[in-house]
Amino acid sequence: MTELLAVAAITVLAVVSPGADFAMVVRNSYLYGRTTGVLAAAGVAGGVLVHVTYTMLGVGLLIASSTALFTAVKLAGAAYLIYIGVRTFLARADLDVDLSDRPGLSRSGALRSGFLTNALNPKTTLFVVATFTQVVGPDTALWQQAGYGLFMSAAHLGWFALVALFFSHSRLRGAMLRRQKALNRSIGSVLVGLGVTLGLAR
Repeated sequence: MTELLAVAAITVLAVVSPGADFAMVVRNSYLYGRTTGVLAAAGVAGGVLVHVTYTMLGVGLLIASSTALFTAVKLAGAAYLIYIGVRTFLARADLDVDLSDRPGLSRSGALRSGFLTNALNPKTTLFVVATFTQVVGPDTALWQQAGYGLFMSAAHLGWFALVALFFSHSRLRGAMLRRQKALNRSIGSVLVGLGVTLGLAR
């Protein structure tokens, strides 16, 4: 029970900390609507499962201990965030305040944006690896470890789905769309800043 509570507490604190996942879900939710935002949240949850899977296979320890592999993952994640950030910053503010879900991003594109943002984030790598190595004991059954991993993914899905629902609310979204040029630049700058910080971090 102590192990479960520790995993739950660490996961909740990690999930609610603002970062790249949060910025991506907010971006998709206010620009394209609730469905796209929730799909991005599902993509984030899928990315967490990638980290959990390779950590359970032992690859996570290799990535965390290999400077070259960790740097490669870090730079790929940084490049993706900078790319999306620049596109968001330069996007034309030509969406009218029509609050229906917009076809500007396909369902697969929405899933992919959330998935890649999380799967290429080395901070999530370290979070999952640290949790499994510091909290989960060597005698913990494989099915329990899998359960912890599913909980981590579900926690991300639940939290970011709530974020998507909040930022796609008609009144808030309408206000944001009326200021979309400034918001695009703000969110784009945040994503680029996160990418640069991630790329330069040691």
